[in-house]
Amino acid sequence: MTGKNVIAIVLNAHIPFSRKSSLDFSFEELPFFAIVSETLLPLLEVFDRLEIDRIPFRLALAVSPVLCHLLTDELMINHYLDYVDRQIAFGAEELERTKNDPVMHNLAKYYYDNSIERRISFTERYEKNIPRVLSYYQKKGRIELLASTATNCLLPFYIDHFEVIRAQIETALASYKTFFKIKPEGFWLSEMGYHPELSAYLDIYDFRYTIIDTHSALLANPPPKYGSFFPLRTKHDISLLVKDFYAYRDIMDREQGIPVEGSFRDFFHDVADDLPIERIKPFLGEDGTRLSTGYKYFSIGDNERRREPYDPAFAAEKARNFANVFLERRVSALNRASELMRKDLDGDALSLCAWNADFLGRFWHEGPVFLETVFRNGCKKNGIKFMTPSEYLDSQEKMPFQLTKPEYSSSGFNGYAESWIDASNDSFYRHLFHAAERMAELAERFRNETGIKERALNQAAREILLALSSDWQRLLSAQNNISLPKWKNYAKNELESHLKNFTTIYEALGSSYLSTRFLTDIEHRNNIFPYINYSVFRRK
Repeated sequence: MTGKNVIAIVLNAHIPFSRKSSLDFSFEELPFFAIVSETLLPLLEVFDRLEIDRIPFRLALAVSPVLCHLLTDELMINHYLDYVDRQIAFGAEELERTKNDPVMHNLAKYYYDNSIERRISFTERYEKNIPRVLSYYQKKGRIELLASTATNCLLPFYIDHFEVIRAQIETALASYKTFFKIKPEGFWLSEMGYHPELSAYLDIYDFRYTIIDTHSALLANPPPKYGSFFPLRTKHDISLLVKDFYAYRDIMDREQGIPVEGSFRDFFHDVADDLPIERIKPFLGEDGTRLSTGYKYFSIGDNERRREPYDPAFAAEKARNFANVFLERRVSALNRASELMRKDLDGDALSLCAWNADFLGRFWHEGPVFLETVFRNGCKKNGIKFMTPSEYLDSQEKMPFQLTKPEYSSSGFNGYAESWIDASNDSFYRHLFHAAERMAELAERFRNETGIKERALNQAAREILLALSSDWQRLLSAQNNISLPKWKNYAKNELESHLKNFTTIYEALGSSYLSTRFLTDIEHRNNIFPYINYSVFRRK
């Protein structure tokens, strides 16, 4: 036995397709700005510091094709830089406004300095190309990039629509070849949506493994002998790595998770909520909505302590302390699992920590500090090693993985896709199924088209893929108590818009009349997957 317990950290980075062709940015683009400034750039800076200090970190990252496209789209880059410039200008005003209040003045300077540093990092250090930096660390073996569906599609809903699953996977693979020049070994299931029949699809595309939710494994037939601490396999020989429930809960749980500690920054309260309208004009939406400035001056607080001004240094130290607690919990659990396994298996126990990337930084401001501390202190612990999923599977290649059939599952409320199909959003599915069937019909009817017809068919494929994103149903869901009415309206409008665009093209092809102006307009607006080929929707 190697005597090593393994921790594999997997982050899923994705946001909805939020590109707007208007000259000015809109509230829908705020998640993109935030994931760049508060998650991806801090994460890359963590990588840089660990690499300089020769810390043997390993991390797996599933970067969705949608996010990859937005990160390299010139309009989105310009909108992002415009937003950061507004933050810098606003920060200068805040420094003046708070000059007689030392606490708030220091906080204003903290955010002002951060904004300047983010701009320098993005434009100079990383040359406006985050995917290229990720590719660099992939080639060095520090991170592993996983594939995902093209547009965050919840695949179990389309298990009887082979053409939908093929289009999602093949379009995604073309995206990873474009951005990273690789074909990933692992496949990240959007919303962790697993269906037993998905194993056959993953086998067709020669994926080595996927990751399933804890209860999917625990309710498998037969149940896993070693719980979530050792891989399983399907009859198609796809390895199944199981999410560590307690590692997930420690970070993501809204009631028991580490980030609810009262001294951490309050994500939801922005200074734009407090200042007069005339002070935040650069951060007003078209409808007068107050947009986030990124200047958040208060901590979460708790029931016993009133909310206080945020203390970045104190909060960072708390995050480091919690990183040590987190490591001790993982070591304890892995040691118990190893004792159980040692009786009849010469393998290494695995704690697979799967989290949403945007939680580490965007929602939990101290998350990057936590993650860096986990790597720095974890590498010093005897009997613990960080590995990417593929590295771990390589190390266990001679071990027999238990053959089993996991349960249908997903992440989200109750774990059975309730967050994506309820009374608030289920009326859209019949339209989505019908549109997908029509797209397959078009792909069969129009073979080897060129010119404007080919353009129209490719755009129809883009519109269907975007409509199939689970993001819209999640934002619409009654279970999503964070989603504000404006976000629900946004999701409804986006879903209806993509379906309408597709229907317009479908009917135009049927009548042999295509409006070049209409087609050019939506090609410019929804310009994702420039390499797409509509034939991926054929019923082969």
